[in-house]
Amino acid sequence: MADHYGSAEIIAGTFKKEHPIGNDTQLFTKWVPKPGKVTRDDVRAAIQLSLDRMQLDRLDLLQFHSWVYTDPVWLDCLFWLQELKEEGLIGALGLTNFDSAHLRMAVTSGIDIASNQICYSLLDQRGGGKMYETCEEFGVKLLAFGTIAGGFLSEKWLGQPEPALDGQLTMSQAKYKRYIDTAGGWDKFQQLLTTVKQVADKHQASIPNIATKYMLEQPAVAGVIVGARLGRSAHVEDTLKLFDIDLDLADLDLIKAAQAELDPIPGDCGDEYRKPPFLTATGDLSDHLESIPKPFEAQEKLGGGTKVLSGTVWEENCGYSRAVRKGNRISVSGTTATHGTKMIGGLDPAAQAHFVLDKIQAAIESLGGKLEDVVRTRIFVNDINDWEPVALAHGERFKDIQPANTLVEAKLVGEGYKVEIEAEAIVNG
Repeated sequence: MADHYGSAEIIAGTFKKEHPIGNDTQLFTKWVPKPGKVTRDDVRAAIQLSLDRMQLDRLDLLQFHSWVYTDPVWLDCLFWLQELKEEGLIGALGLTNFDSAHLRMAVTSGIDIASNQICYSLLDQRGGGKMYETCEEFGVKLLAFGTIAGGFLSEKWLGQPEPALDGQLTMSQAKYKRYIDTAGGWDKFQQLLTTVKQVADKHQASIPNIATKYMLEQPAVAGVIVGARLGRSAHVEDTLKLFDIDLDLADLDLIKAAQAELDPIPGDCGDEYRKPPFLTATGDLSDHLESIPKPFEAQEKLGGGTKVLSGTVWEENCGYSRAVRKGNRISVSGTTATHGTKMIGGLDPAAQAHFVLDKIQAAIESLGGKLEDVVRTRIFVNDINDWEPVALAHGERFKDIQPANTLVEAKLVGEGYKVEIEAEAIVNG
């Protein structure tokens, strides 16, 4: 369920109250706040609303989704959710559609994360790369959705002509048709379906059975989420059959060979909601968001130009801005993993670097630029032994931009800080 899934929480809460279903049954929900500023009271109110709707004293699992990472309010929300977990209002705290870098950032900052719900299927194998490695490192489990791709991974579509994105498909089908297109198109998808059908026939099972069972057996996957349209296509009995299926090595090799013919879905987990190509029903974020506010407020700078402040005590005490724009040039000050009074990322150099780069991107965007406008970065590491994870974090964010760059060892101000980065951008147009 989720706070924005209509009356789902109310229906589930009413059902559990009127038809006791045992202590081994858990109800999971999500909280998906709109972009913009959020307060501690807002977080408590959101959780209390879900508790009231579901008629519970504690949420078994609360999953949090953030639309943007440049505004560090997402971290505030997680810190406040952690407080509610420690208070007993939340049993387990999870994420949904987080990428590996920001999962790492949350965990190393002291947030007790149990799971990350991501799109993970025969078509979309992003969860098996860096995401899997991060989950293994920190003991986080994956909840996989989209495992039957909105129903496309079924006998219904085997050998059928390609449907058009013309409004005739359901919202779910339109979404996963975009995944099919991105993975190489309808012909490659039909080859995958044919292979899975071969495995399904061997086990006297259905294509959805095999597609789901395959994902259940992936490392770090704790469970799959299978959508059901009650009264129309619940498929409850058929889905239960997957627990009687044992895929052997020949089955797995056959499926992997078919997957190898697909084009990989680009980016990391959750990127489909944050950057092109937007793999949503509409192909953009128009069905999810009205607007995304700037992370920081641009202000007029004494002497000309504009500036932004990120709110750290150092800016006020030492008399500098996070970034300054004059003409088409933006200069971003040396930035550490500081958020308010907190150091983000613990002692993990990669997590610190990613937060620093988020903050730099936030400053540039707040002054009318974008990360692609960056022409120069300078990286200072406190210990030269940390150069590689920091440089690789920089590489993840700038691999297609490739600004001029320098990395040196330098003693940093502040206990525990691993990295400091400054940047310059030139805004064209």
